[in-house]
Amino acid sequence: MHASEVKAMKHTLLSDALPARTGRWMRAALAATLAATLVACGGGGSTPVTGVEVSKQRPLSAEFTTRKAVNYSPFRTFNRDTEVITKAMIKQDMDLLVAGGFGLIRLFDSSDMVARQTLEVIRDNSLDIKVYLGAYLQGYGNSKSTANDAEAARAIALANQFSAIVLAVSVGNEMLVFDFNKIDNPATLAGYITRVRNAINQPVTTDDNYGFWKSAPHTITDTVDFVALHTYVEQDTVFAEGVWDWQQIAAAPASRATAMMDAAIAATKVQYGAVRSYLDFAGLPHLPIVVGETGWHAVNTGGGGGNLPFRASPANQKMFVDRLRAWEALDRTGAGPRTVFVFEAFDEPWKLDDNFWGMFTVDRKARCAIQALRPDGTAAGSATWVHDKSSPCDAASALSFQTLDVGTAVAASRFTVFADAATAGEAVQAGGDWAAFGKQTGGVTADRPLSSASFAPGDGPQSLEITPTPADYGWGILRFGTASNLSAFAGGSLTAWIKTAGYPGKIEIGISTDTEDRKGAEAFLQLAPGDFSYCNTGAWCKVTIPVAAFLAVNPRLDLRAVLLPFVIADRYAFTGKPLNTTGLPRIAIDNIYWSK
Repeated sequence: MHASEVKAMKHTLLSDALPARTGRWMRAALAATLAATLVACGGGGSTPVTGVEVSKQRPLSAEFTTRKAVNYSPFRTFNRDTEVITKAMIKQDMDLLVAGGFGLIRLFDSSDMVARQTLEVIRDNSLDIKVYLGAYLQGYGNSKSTANDAEAARAIALANQFSAIVLAVSVGNEMLVFDFNKIDNPATLAGYITRVRNAINQPVTTDDNYGFWKSAPHTITDTVDFVALHTYVEQDTVFAEGVWDWQQIAAAPASRATAMMDAAIAATKVQYGAVRSYLDFAGLPHLPIVVGETGWHAVNTGGGGGNLPFRASPANQKMFVDRLRAWEALDRTGAGPRTVFVFEAFDEPWKLDDNFWGMFTVDRKARCAIQALRPDGTAAGSATWVHDKSSPCDAASALSFQTLDVGTAVAASRFTVFADAATAGEAVQAGGDWAAFGKQTGGVTADRPLSSASFAPGDGPQSLEITPTPADYGWGILRFGTASNLSAFAGGSLTAWIKTAGYPGKIEIGISTDTEDRKGAEAFLQLAPGDFSYCNTGAWCKVTIPVAAFLAVNPRLDLRAVLLPFVIADRYAFTGKPLNTTGLPRIAIDNIYWSK
């Protein structure tokens, strides 16, 4: 996935102690029909689109079948728009990749800062690395044509100037399936492919999801020399549920991780096979296939890449990459993919909650997937090959689906979340603490010290005083701890004493639970002054909300496993405030409890 493809659409980010349960974007449905009419591409005049005759098809270099491949991007900070990439940085990365036996990298664009500098580093240092060059086009119609014309021109120039290094060129990345960078018409993309192909000698294609390639129109297949498909079976477990059985409940718990990763590579092969079968049926058996992107998260961020409990870990990533390489080695010159570009070489923090695909961490430490390629601490040109020891790598440490473990229902009539004064016969939230929603660039969205300045009636000497320091999407505070079985409170209520003066508009009160499918569920209520006795007059108000009100918002809540018994927040998309609202007053909360 290229830098520009991940839109930083803001959503609630729970603390790193308990990541959000929901993702920030959903994959668009595949188009039922793709236009087949050829039109002129945007920009200065039209580019005639003519099919590539079989006799004139450019073969992939044999080095595609002998070199180990990976997707490469050099960004190391949270802001790629302001980050300065130097040749020294790229040289360090290339030295690490060469040391690990990687001899073929995919670049996503033809920019001067990344592509040109990378090619110059490879050339000037005589590094044994070849490049699959990208021309990153921008979608959404002709308004981007000037930028796309310039990018195509850069790709042509680089492919010709560095012809000994650039083995192939990809024009456009995931432009025909997903809405985030969709081009207006397949023929527009075909025009750019043809324009680049007519000006260089290397084979040319476009990279896209297998869902496009398994029914690609001749508008595209007639203009390319090979197919570059993307397959992300890990992401399918979130965005295309049911495509394959990742949970593997039938397997014994001790072998479930292995069963899951075996099923993952099997699903990858199925997606590849669907494309191969379609091409053969469409009279295109001569078109070879490379896997342009596939990978597995090493860390669960709970956001844009989908919430991945029981799946994302360095050990799981290793198991997937091991299986990819074994599959790749079987038939690179026959019916299988010519090569597999693993996504990706290094973590990229700017991707925010879709980070941690890297086989190296952002500080250039080798994760489990590649540690066997080089001893820890050995020299690697201008770098040192260092193993990341933060997580175990053995298969026994890999994550796998665990069924919901329901504890004994709380029998007490009151379940206390936060209070100073003890109540006879109460049950009290075990473990955990308060945590704030996170900011996408690091830090938290609210300060929350204990304060003796004011407290709820009868519950001194302290309250929790919240000072919002919101992200652009808003702020939030949550109480997490050991999951509690509050099923006996379904007919009861959640009470919280709240004090604020002049807080504008609405606030939110929410809860979150686990579920049988382990996806979790949450429910938020937006409260205006007067709702459930909430007030913003500067006095303490006793806010009491029936639990049934939360269940009405989200019937998937499972009170047998309450993870967050209380959340207070202001997510602007839900309360109606403009993004980037600041200057919010303090809010004090105290004496929070569930009652039957």
